[in-house]
Amino acid sequence: MATVPLHSIGALISCALARLSRSSASPRLDAEVLLGFVLHQPRSSVIGHPERDVEAEDAVRFRELIEQRAAGVPVAHLTGNREFYSLSLRVSPATLVPRPETELLVDKVLERLSADQRAAVLDAGTGCGAVALAIKRHRPRCRVVAMDRSARALKVAANNGARLGLHVDWIRSHWFDALADARFDFIVVNPPYVRADDAALLTGELRHEPRQALDGGPDGLESLREIVESAPRVMAPGGTLALEHGCDQALGVRSLLDGKGFRGIETFRDLADHDRVTSGSLPRR
Repeated sequence: MATVPLHSIGALISCALARLSRSSASPRLDAEVLLGFVLHQPRSSVIGHPERDVEAEDAVRFRELIEQRAAGVPVAHLTGNREFYSLSLRVSPATLVPRPETELLVDKVLERLSADQRAAVLDAGTGCGAVALAIKRHRPRCRVVAMDRSARALKVAANNGARLGLHVDWIRSHWFDALADARFDFIVVNPPYVRADDAALLTGELRHEPRQALDGGPDGLESLREIVESAPRVMAPGGTLALEHGCDQALGVRSLLDGKGFRGIETFRDLADHDRVTSGSLPRR
């Protein structure tokens, strides 16, 4: 049997699996994505050619990335890219890494909007612009506005929009403070909803992401309360507010919406069958 070269794709992946087995929920995927990134090749090429030799310089770079991944740095921050709703987005440590469950926010807007509608949609706390850009891609006639309190995050988002050729109005604001007379038919928000004492903020991947985009206060509902309280001021009659939240927070969010007069309140489950998005609409006056 032929000996596998020290710097073959297969040998490097095997070493990476051993290093990541205790620190990653998806060690093989992480290793294949990172090696493809180093080699400027698609993951399919890495999978399909384990016998192929890798230059020593590339092997060193790959091992450096694996060490960072083992320390909890998200793969998206190591590559600078993340796919969301079939869009290739640039990300940075200034933004949350877009997660598959957040695509549910986009789904709920697209379900309620026909392709030719000209609704006004606001993505509050946009981060890298994922939700806003996905909605604009699929509903190009809509006016889409996105805001974030972080100037660094907005720069990433605006660059994503320019690169993808999608026009979104980017505004720096703490929630709705910078909006004057605007009125929106849909507001979608992925707010901070992790409890401040949750150990996940100090361990694993979350410690490498912006704390202000994650920390939802003592019960995780601090930002959600503020949003539900202030959103009606910038909503059109009959407008819909859709909120992402923790899997155990649906009852709390539903109570907040009900207390502010929202109607038609619904909770939707993500692909892991967890409560993830709750929405409600204002009455039509």
